[in-house]
Amino acid sequence: MKSQGAAKNEANNAAQSSAGAEKAAAEVKEVIDFSKVEIEPLFEDLVDFETFSKSDFRAVKVKECVAVPKSKKLLQFTLDDGTGEDRTILSGIHAYYEPEELVGKTCIAIVNLPPRAMMGIDSCGMLLSAVHTEEGEEKLHLLMVDDHIPAGAKLY
Repeated sequence: MKSQGAAKNEANNAAQSSAGAEKAAAEVKEVIDFSKVEIEPLFEDLVDFETFSKSDFRAVKVKECVAVPKSKKLLQFTLDDGTGEDRTILSGIHAYYEPEELVGKTCIAIVNLPPRAMMGIDSCGMLLSAVHTEEGEEKLHLLMVDDHIPAGAKLY
């Protein structure tokens, strides 16, 4: 029979070994081949700082995400933007994401766009995504950030 101290030590050693294995697995980084990626050219027109600074970019937390009925593209997001009131944003990214995989994520939105009706629903802002073409196929990645960033945090 093991003493209580020996059992605790064995449990601690097992936990440390498991954590070490997880850390080692996390350190193995996926190698991504960007050689076949095409990106859009940069805009040649310059935007003055005053115009840029009118854009209000915020971290938002996805509280709920559902497919918009009768739409193949649109997802309806219910977001926590730090104001205490839910914000609804629609995004045409259903070809790239299933709604349930986005719940709980922290994303970036521009929140001071005028509301825009889509499929009879007001979309109050825009979620930011990165888009590129790879071997003739459009790829889209919704910008998601560290979950430690609180809802409503302003981006500069």
